[in-house]
Amino acid sequence: MKNFIPEDGTLLPLMEEFYTIQGEGFNTGKAAYFIRLGGCDVGCHWCDVKESWDADLHPLTPSDEIVKNATQYPGKAVVITGGEPLLYNLDYLTNKLKENNILTFIETSGAYPLSGSWDWICLSPKKFKAPNPSIAQFANELKIIVFNKSDFAWAEEHALLVGPNCKLYLQPEWSKANEMLPLIIDYVKNNPKWEISLQTHKYLNIP
Repeated sequence: MKNFIPEDGTLLPLMEEFYTIQGEGFNTGKAAYFIRLGGCDVGCHWCDVKESWDADLHPLTPSDEIVKNATQYPGKAVVITGGEPLLYNLDYLTNKLKENNILTFIETSGAYPLSGSWDWICLSPKKFKAPNPSIAQFANELKIIVFNKSDFAWAEEHALLVGPNCKLYLQPEWSKANEMLPLIIDYVKNNPKWEISLQTHKYLNIP
């Protein structure tokens, strides 16, 4: 990265921030302020925000400014996503959000050690860069993106690593949804510890 990003997390490469409805996983349907950070080296070929990968394309923004923006909305929950948000120290940002009585959610591949103070951790491990082993025990939600049949085995492998109260979700990759969804339905019927997650925001045509 060309940009110097301070290790204390007071400046972060902000790609976008917006108020919307959470579209997938456990918190589907809830109002939330999304904070998308730039920078990712996981390299999912089906990623729908590849413009987030290069952190240098996104302005370093004071975390205090991000928090101030988040407080302007009635929904008191923030989803921090990317890119891969755990590239950065998120302690400062999340502590400031909590000081403003805002719930903190993260969506991460788990490729880097956990930082930040969280009310909900969605772990979505990717084959392209294996998750850090220390992350799984903290996950509230394990969300596996199903792109092909081999992803069911990948899902079971990671289900063994999370805690007993972690919610387990299988979500079809959007471009393969018509092909994968029938397989996921059958799999969940035969393995009911799993639930189906859909990208409802895409069906509803909201950001």
